[in-house]
Amino acid sequence: MVSIRSYLSSNFTKTFLTLFLPFFFIISLVYLVKISILTAKIQITFPELIQLFAYSIPTILFHTIPISFIASTATTLQRLSADNELVALFALGVPARKVMYPLILVAILFSILLFIISFATMPQTNQLYNAFKDSKKAEMTFNIIPEEFGQKFGRYYIYISDENEGKFKNTTIYYQDDNHTDQIISADSSEMVNKDGVFSLILYDGKGYTFEKDIIRQMDYKKLQTYDTLSKHGSAIAGVGDYWQQSLTDDQRKRKMLFYSFISLMPILSLYLIASLSIINPRYQKAHPFIIIGSITALLYFMASSLDKYGTPTMLGITIIVSLIMGIVLFQKQVSRYF
Repeated sequence: MVSIRSYLSSNFTKTFLTLFLPFFFIISLVYLVKISILTAKIQITFPELIQLFAYSIPTILFHTIPISFIASTATTLQRLSADNELVALFALGVPARKVMYPLILVAILFSILLFIISFATMPQTNQLYNAFKDSKKAEMTFNIIPEEFGQKFGRYYIYISDENEGKFKNTTIYYQDDNHTDQIISADSSEMVNKDGVFSLILYDGKGYTFEKDIIRQMDYKKLQTYDTLSKHGSAIAGVGDYWQQSLTDDQRKRKMLFYSFISLMPILSLYLIASLSIINPRYQKAHPFIIIGSITALLYFMASSLDKYGTPTMLGITIIVSLIMGIVLFQKQVSRYF
């Protein structure tokens, strides 16, 4: 004997996987196009492209799972209704609320997963994505071309005669300080170093000249290191707790918390709305799965986007309560009254 819970869960799982994989593939293509557009600004290798895509997977899952859940639940309930299987269960004395129990459990598990993705995983992967992008942009900024004049490294003008895998030959640097004192530094060889997002140029075996009024000073050196002191090209990776603690002072991040919370609760909030429109008697009612899926998805994402733009914790609480009450009342009126 197969229990009602196992039967409904099995049907839902098959439908969910059938819909989730195409949704995941489509949204993945969107992110791959986004990454490919980024390659027009920075140079990345194929392994680095895979690395960037891996950083995007939690975000892809966060946007894919709620839509897949809504579509799978509506499709499952409407198919079982159209095949008279739900009607048969109701005729055997199984109340409609009992049919919902397995789906409630599934909705809770999906919401927990979405909370973990949005509040624990996405902050870290998004920071890693941005740090990687900033690092690559900084490398492009300091991509010094041999035998080209007018190139800058921070405050310094730099010229090199040749370059081989980050090693420079015959390097010349010109610099004028705040007192308008001219400085010229030459080196037989040099290399660029990136440490924690701070770029420096190390020069080997060279001479330095300082030109003041009626005075020329010279120095000889074996190793000299200069820094880009104008800015730090790197992003500090904050821990999950520190990241969300900033929401106490950052209104934009606070609204992002509200947005993530609502989207994470979407499987629970949408369940009774979907059931009230998807559980039908096929003899008297027609199934409209695409209209139901589109309408409920659009409604809930409209609420979520409003929270992202104008939301407050109070507004989040009201939106959650209204969504739940609306779904339960509609379920009682459309389903429980008859089944």
